[in-house]
Amino acid sequence: MPRPIHATIHTEALRHNLGHARAAATDARVWAVVKANAYGHGIAHAFEGLRAADGFALLDLDEAQALRDLGWRGPILLLEGVFEQRDLELCSRLDLWHTVHCEQQIDMLSQHKTNVAQRVFLKMNSGMNRLGFAPHSYRSAWTRLSALPQVDEISLMAHFSDADGPKGIAQQMQVFQHFTQDLPGERSLSNSAAILRHCAAAEVRADWVRAGIALYGSAPDFPQHSAADWNLHPAMTLSTKIIGTQDLVAGDSVGYGSSFVAENPMTIGIAACGYADGYPRLCPTGTPILVDGLRTRTLGRVSMDMIGVDLTPLQLAGSPAGVGSEVTLWGRAAKGAVLAIDEVAHAAGTIGYELMCALTARVPVNAD
Repeated sequence: MPRPIHATIHTEALRHNLGHARAAATDARVWAVVKANAYGHGIAHAFEGLRAADGFALLDLDEAQALRDLGWRGPILLLEGVFEQRDLELCSRLDLWHTVHCEQQIDMLSQHKTNVAQRVFLKMNSGMNRLGFAPHSYRSAWTRLSALPQVDEISLMAHFSDADGPKGIAQQMQVFQHFTQDLPGERSLSNSAAILRHCAAAEVRADWVRAGIALYGSAPDFPQHSAADWNLHPAMTLSTKIIGTQDLVAGDSVGYGSSFVAENPMTIGIAACGYADGYPRLCPTGTPILVDGLRTRTLGRVSMDMIGVDLTPLQLAGSPAGVGSEVTLWGRAAKGAVLAIDEVAHAAGTIGYELMCALTARVPVNAD
């Protein structure tokens, strides 16, 4: 039989989180962001839970093709636009909307031979300093685009760099509003953090919002807020089983480098999961984990295929665990207890986004 590790994608959680984002964004239409193979959940697995979105936003043409193959006929937005001239042919064939963030992309459009004008989202660099036209160049880019017969409607877009932190969005909002105040076109501004934290303010409201990490049940501003604080449900559960146990005496160590040494006699479990499955090697002793739905901790270094687990809390609770016991690395245990992916990521010094996207190909995935 295969190793017991597997990931489950929760369709109902995706529906719930999408509905929550829609409610927070008032009257805006919602892009469900499914880049990076739906943040590691798998587009095919996530689609059913997200199909109530107004559109899907992503990066890769093959992911756009996958959505069309699944039967989606609504809007699809390429968040980074096209990378070469021939990409525009597929945009025409698949009816894709795409971002324009540099002069070279306008050059490509001006040379594109098509009978059907395309919908584009003109991106402003309002302070993120990744992609987009500088504010003082934005109007000239809009003017140039609007003169092209290859372009139909132009929407206006920016991305907040600090919606999840104390700096906030006021400065970037001011820049965006100043340089777009009399330009026609729909607006798209807010990511997950801005949807949850700022969309109640009238000046932030726009025609489209881009819901990403919130759809998958992770808090964009953890640890200031948890997923539970935002009423988000985990969309992925990574689970496995105990495949062995060891009885230690004081002085015994666990794992490579003997980084954990027992101070007293104890029983540990060995869980079938490691960094080759996508579980962070940097997770130290003490990283939270669930065994049979009860909270405990990891012990020692994470190996390629295995993790040591402290079974003491289960013994103290009168629920001793052993070979075959359920281990929840993150997500929802069979008994209903939840371990937020953000807690595990925080222990590893990273964010929930990375853990989702790092799930490796050897882990079987199914949707419930």
